[in-house]
Amino acid sequence: MKFIETKLKGCFILEPNVIQDDRGYFMESFNENTFYKGIGQKVTFVQDNQSFSSKGVLRGLHYQTGEHGQAKLVRVLQGEVLDVAVDLRPNSETFGQYETVLLTAENQTQFFIPRGFAHGFLVLSETATFFYKCDNFYNKDSEGGLLFNDTTVNIDWNFPIEQLIISEKDQILPTLDRAKKVW
Repeated sequence: MKFIETKLKGCFILEPNVIQDDRGYFMESFNENTFYKGIGQKVTFVQDNQSFSSKGVLRGLHYQTGEHGQAKLVRVLQGEVLDVAVDLRPNSETFGQYETVLLTAENQTQFFIPRGFAHGFLVLSETATFFYKCDNFYNKDSEGGLLFNDTTVNIDWNFPIEQLIISEKDQILPTLDRAKKVW
């Protein structure tokens, strides 16, 4: 597995070694030792989540605050998504900046997002199955969110805004200046 650190310190793109032959393919999607060595820190995942969505669905941008913060290792099992992480760490040099990664079932790329980041994704294919590991359990009282079209962050979703399908909850999330602090 190849680990590529992004401009957002602590966020990594993971490119697996996929072995293909006439029967199909094999890859190691997660190996604790390889992962820890690749990102340079110990992360213990405690929960797996999966969602299925249609083209144009935008989920996010979400995060957990305080002691309930979550690091995530995300990937796509079927389809294609534009995955986004926004740095919300108050003392970070890249506070308010974002990184996008194209995750597809074909490229098998994964994205590691540490605690202190908002996360979201947009489905680009007709449907997509999205899978992710979390290093902490969900806590409703610690929910935080960031509005997907906050002009301060200015995420380029590269998708017609009128075709987005966004939950009511996500449409009223705060902008960066009003968002809950991550810690």
